[in-house]
Amino acid sequence: MNETHASSPKAEPLSAAKAVAAGIDFAELQVGPHGLFWNEYRPEDAACRVWHWQAGTATCLTPPGFSVRSRVYEYGGGAVCLTADGIVFVNEADQQLYRQSLQGETPERLTCGTCRYGDLQFANGQVLTVEENGNQHRLVAIDLADGTRHLLAEGADFYAAPTLSPDAHRLAWIEWSRPHQPWTATRLMVAERLTDNTFGPARCVAGDNAEESLQQPRFDNASRLFCLTDRGGYWQPWMEAENALTPLPSAAADYGPAPWQLGGCTWLPLNDGDYLASWTEDGFGRLGLCGHSTQDYSSDYSRFRHLAIDAQFIYCIAASPVSSAAVIAIDRQSQKVNVLAGGVTPLPAERISRPQTLRYPSGSGEAHGFFYPAMTGEAKPPLVVFIHGGPTSACYPMLDPRIQYWTQRGFAVADLNYRGSSGYGRAYRQALHLSWGEVDVEDACAVVSHLADRGLINGDKAFIRGGSAGGYTTLCALAFHNVFRAGASLYGVSDPVALGRATHKFEGDYLDWLIGDPVQDAQRYAARTPLLHADNIRVPVIFFQGELDAVVVPQQTRDMVEALQNNGLLVEAHYYADERHGFRKAGNQAHALEQEWSFYRRVMNLPL
Repeated sequence: MNETHASSPKAEPLSAAKAVAAGIDFAELQVGPHGLFWNEYRPEDAACRVWHWQAGTATCLTPPGFSVRSRVYEYGGGAVCLTADGIVFVNEADQQLYRQSLQGETPERLTCGTCRYGDLQFANGQVLTVEENGNQHRLVAIDLADGTRHLLAEGADFYAAPTLSPDAHRLAWIEWSRPHQPWTATRLMVAERLTDNTFGPARCVAGDNAEESLQQPRFDNASRLFCLTDRGGYWQPWMEAENALTPLPSAAADYGPAPWQLGGCTWLPLNDGDYLASWTEDGFGRLGLCGHSTQDYSSDYSRFRHLAIDAQFIYCIAASPVSSAAVIAIDRQSQKVNVLAGGVTPLPAERISRPQTLRYPSGSGEAHGFFYPAMTGEAKPPLVVFIHGGPTSACYPMLDPRIQYWTQRGFAVADLNYRGSSGYGRAYRQALHLSWGEVDVEDACAVVSHLADRGLINGDKAFIRGGSAGGYTTLCALAFHNVFRAGASLYGVSDPVALGRATHKFEGDYLDWLIGDPVQDAQRYAARTPLLHADNIRVPVIFFQGELDAVVVPQQTRDMVEALQNNGLLVEAHYYADERHGFRKAGNQAHALEQEWSFYRRVMNLPL
């Protein structure tokens, strides 16, 4: 690992408010004849708005009173699509589809009722979409002209990525059934258009007889079908040939993330077997032209999402170790990068702690992540271990102002992709099967000794923090290991059985996969439930909880807080009346960050 020069002692550290304000994010980038479009989230009001970029000018299309966000499967995605003369979007408040032209008129509602919509695709005068009606999910087509609804597919538990071929003859989609998750086993389906303009019976192209995860089906201009599948060990691009899939040339790497949200786009087939794609190498993202021709477009960026392409530019949402998420355009000939929006750098480059690849032994395996050195010059600084949520998700080596908040204050940070995270192939991702609360915790503890043995941190001043599933890992680490000085649980799971009773359909069988059947494996659940082992926790803990959280209900946090207080521990809890699962409002995010920092200083007997 490289040494990092300390920042000037006179420099003011990054404030919590500025760290949160820099957390602008983007999604659903699309390009069409009328220009480039994207969905933009800003922390100051927690709203998502569609922006239109054309001829060097960006214009916000979303009027006051609207926010563009889907809640299908609770995690949403695919909330906007381009039409011939404008856009169709999902309004966050009522989850209905709205039609909007580019002329500035008030959006016109296209659907009415209680259904929710997501993964919008426009084709042949219709909006193809996933429809959610309570616990029922279908694929439907909504006529743009009058909102008439047509059923496309039903019967499976879940659907994603409805895609129509350019010749309009074939409809492809991804579906899966319980108890599977979209990253464990899915099916690629195709239906042929009939003479009466409806679609015939669906045919399974892949995933019917084997456990494989397929995602992001695509047609090229010749209406040939492609998709990503992990049957070769990684999510790699394959092509349909003679009613079967055959692999395209690719690296031994994941070309897509775990599909928690709908509407993702990390690869696009082009012509003659070539394709544009992003993939990961040691956790770092790459972007390039692949296949028979190759070209690297990565530049200095380390994560790429929502790819789009036209004759002159490659567009994507990208981030780097020194800049947050940005909408960029890359000239296909010169490779010159133009930043169209975002790319905030809240600190001078010399004061930014850069991610260094972590690969370290843990248990019988190996774990991954990123190490961020403290920026205050202390030889062996305290450490904060970041545990991402999911748990089948990932962290990325990009500028995260929240991490810089800690490194500016003298903490080193280990941002972990523990075993079970995505981005390192199917086998690594499957390591969590029946082992949640064990292998992830083992990896969180092992990184402390790994870094301490190398003299990079003070192993006696290690802290651990995590949100949601990361909060569960945090509480397990505190309950079952004597490694950390204190911890922070942000809307974290303390009782998996209670979570299973209250959770939504998308995750209805997830805990069975992660831990086991709650009845048959009751003993295993009991052994991995932090609430039942609160007496084992001997260090201070701080909690943050949204009162509107329907995933990890507030009572879970209150029960854990009470159990620790009864043990006489230093415990602090903050509840936010206007937050759900995952904080979105800038003031609340900043407050939580400041309180956590103050809590750790109090634990170390340092002045506030």
